[in-house]
Amino acid sequence: MKIDRINRIKEMLQESNTISIDKLCSAFEVSKNTIRRDITELEKQDVIKKIYGGIMLKQNRGEPEPFASREVKNSAEKKIVAKLAAGFVKDNDVIFIDSGTTTMHLIPYLANIKNLTILTTSLYIINAAANYSQFNIICTGGTFYYPSKAFIGSSVLKCLDNYNISKVFLASAGVSLENGVTNTSSLECETKKFLMSKNTPKILLIDSSKLDTASLMTFAQLKDFDDVVIDNKPPQKYITYFADNNVNLWYSKNRD
Repeated sequence: MKIDRINRIKEMLQESNTISIDKLCSAFEVSKNTIRRDITELEKQDVIKKIYGGIMLKQNRGEPEPFASREVKNSAEKKIVAKLAAGFVKDNDVIFIDSGTTTMHLIPYLANIKNLTILTTSLYIINAAANYSQFNIICTGGTFYYPSKAFIGSSVLKCLDNYNISKVFLASAGVSLENGVTNTSSLECETKKFLMSKNTPKILLIDSSKLDTASLMTFAQLKDFDDVVIDNKPPQKYITYFADNNVNLWYSKNRD
């Protein structure tokens, strides 16, 4: 169907940034006229721009910051958050760890957990967890999304639906009381929204720099989480909000 084809073209662009018309025709086994109509629709959505013989992903301020540059920012604070969050994990748990430069620090702090199963969309988490022979690692598969080094798509949701997850650890590009919990990628938001619908404890990991900021899309409200873990004591308005909405707040008292 046209809408499925257009969504797949978006995913392909996230992988390679540029695609030729000939490659699109071959991939979908349709005519150039059909692909040109799809391109016209993508132009209307302001997703792509035409180049000679093909199309390329349009860069805009909603484009996710590269993983490598995010990885080095506030790394000390992110490790504090990860160490605190690791305290939620118990022996025999089946946990989901989100892609992100905060959640990626969880792995070393889980080394003493017995019979731990880790589900993840994150290539970084897979590689980090592979250094520990005691972990049972399950990769969701899907389409690789380069900016976040993570897998996306409908096959991810189908995979996650098969498992009884004990706890979900999610990251965010920015949070605020007005816009909730946000992310830069609409494709990753699908996975995050799906996990938020699970009847299981949901834990948000953020460093203080994420407060009072908003990214492209909202995937949840702060009140939808059971626990929020942050490196430092947040402003009073957040403390009041969490208390009013029965959300447990955790932060390092050493930085209070």
